[in-house]
Amino acid sequence: MTDKRSNTRALTECALMIATGTVLAQIKIFTMPYGGSVTLVSMLPFILISYRHGVKWGLFTGFVNSLLQMLTNFYLPPAGTFTAVVAMILLDYMLAFMCLGLACVFAKPFKNVKIGAAVGSAAVCFMRFLCSFLSGALLWGSYQSYYDWAVGLSVWEYSFIYNASYMLPELIITTAAAVAIASAAPKFFSQQK
Repeated sequence: MTDKRSNTRALTECALMIATGTVLAQIKIFTMPYGGSVTLVSMLPFILISYRHGVKWGLFTGFVNSLLQMLTNFYLPPAGTFTAVVAMILLDYMLAFMCLGLACVFAKPFKNVKIGAAVGSAAVCFMRFLCSFLSGALLWGSYQSYYDWAVGLSVWEYSFIYNASYMLPELIITTAAAVAIASAAPKFFSQQK
C-alpha cells in the first residue's frame, strides 16, 4: 500500500512540475532569433523531481517535457532529411530535457544540500548546453551566415557562442534559484519515500 501511495505522490508531483515548467518556459527574459531563450527557471521543476524522486522519475518527467516542448516549439532543421529530424528530436528535445533528471546523481557525493543543489543543477544545465551546442554545429550551422559577428568562425565556434549566449545565463539563474531554495527549504531537495 505504501509503495502505491508513493508512486501516486511521485506521479502527482511530476504532473505539477511538468505544468509549472511549461508555464515558466513561456516566461522568457530573452529570446534568440533562431531558437533558444533565457526563461524564468523553467528547468528547475525537472531538477527538483530528480532530487525528490530519483533518476527514473526525473528522466520520465524530462521525457514528457520534451514532448510538450516539441508540440509548442518544433522547427525542422535546414537539412530536412530523416536523419537530421531524428538527430534534432534527440539533441534539441529528448536528451536536452531528459538530462535534467540526472541532477540527483551529480549532487549525491555532497553532504551539504546547498553545494549538492548547485553542482547538480549546474551539471545538468551544462549537459543541456552540450546538446544544444552539438545540435547547433551539426544541424543548424547554416544559420551562421545570418550573423556578421560569425563571419570567419568555424561552425563549432559559432554554435558555442550562440548557444552559450542564452544557456550560460540560464545555467546561472537556475543554479542560483536551486541554491536559494535549498537554503530556504532544504526539504525540497530531499528524497521522498
